[in-house]
Amino acid sequence: MKLKTNREALLKGLQLASGVVERRQTLPVLANLLVVAEGETLSLTGTDLEVEVQVRITSELQIKQAGRATLPARKLMDIWRSLPEGAEVSIEVDGAKAVVRSGRSRFTLATLPAADFPSVEGGDALVEFDAQQPHLKRLIDQVGFSMAQQDVRYFLNGMLLEVDAEGVRTVATDGHRLAMCSLNRAQQGTASISAIVPRKGVAELARLISDSNELVRLSIGKGHLRAEQGEYALTTKLVDGKFPDYKKVIPANPDQILLGDRLALKHAFHRASILSNEKYRGVRLLLDKDELTIQANNPEQEEAEETLPVEYSGERIEIGFNVGYLQDILSVLNTETVRVAFTDANSSALIEGEGAEDAVFVVMPMRL
Repeated sequence: MKLKTNREALLKGLQLASGVVERRQTLPVLANLLVVAEGETLSLTGTDLEVEVQVRITSELQIKQAGRATLPARKLMDIWRSLPEGAEVSIEVDGAKAVVRSGRSRFTLATLPAADFPSVEGGDALVEFDAQQPHLKRLIDQVGFSMAQQDVRYFLNGMLLEVDAEGVRTVATDGHRLAMCSLNRAQQGTASISAIVPRKGVAELARLISDSNELVRLSIGKGHLRAEQGEYALTTKLVDGKFPDYKKVIPANPDQILLGDRLALKHAFHRASILSNEKYRGVRLLLDKDELTIQANNPEQEEAEETLPVEYSGERIEIGFNVGYLQDILSVLNTETVRVAFTDANSSALIEGEGAEDAVFVVMPMRL
């Protein structure tokens, strides 16, 4: 295999394909990228057996000899990053060695047989639909922080993706908080389907999306999700499990309503959190007649108190929350005003941004 290109033509593709490669591998070939030069296209593929990212490059490329090989992902990425901007680069693979040349620099890398490189099985798609990249990005960003991490309830270590004739919905929860975002766009002729996308699949999908309005083609099969956008394609296995009934968690008609400035609340929670218990991160909220008082303390007998004006005319409520959960929600919301609704001091809080009701957040209270 012989080819010539420049640094910028492959930089983003290498970043995406090598990003999925884990540092510790069960198989040596999984530390490599599959590089295939054929016709006028160069493809780069990285996988960890759960998630696969494939990039196809056609521009600013000269393929002098077709071929297939696997090259060390991290080392190739580090070499590419270290080259100066605009550098011309050539890659030549001969047997078990690959030589990368640029100017007066030369790097010889060990390769492994392309035949040993595994692929993530896709299978037939049950549902296919298109989504604009900003919409898909919002569906992920609004809920991604609520996914569990290494929970024994493995089905929580991912994001629920629901598709039906009315639109697309994403949900994530770790058992203490829940986030849901909906895109109510009619998908005519779309069958209903639910899939749990694993945490890493969600993260790689988010990396794949840009701010352009170009469409992403999503295909959901029995055990996989595939996303294609331009020259990029991602295939991820799905979590085999049953997601909990999230609709039961969302408070039905909470009648104690607080309206407050999002940034003021975010900054107040941040200041109070400095003196909260480092392990439990609890803060106490006191609500009474257009005033919110936030209190925090720790085992060293240190205390913080913040008082700020809000719109609230309900009953006096004293309730505790994990301040980190509240900060996460206020960070992903982008509205000026936030709406927090309770039923009583022992109930979950329902949080929304005013004018952005497509995203809903629920936080369980904690005893202080």
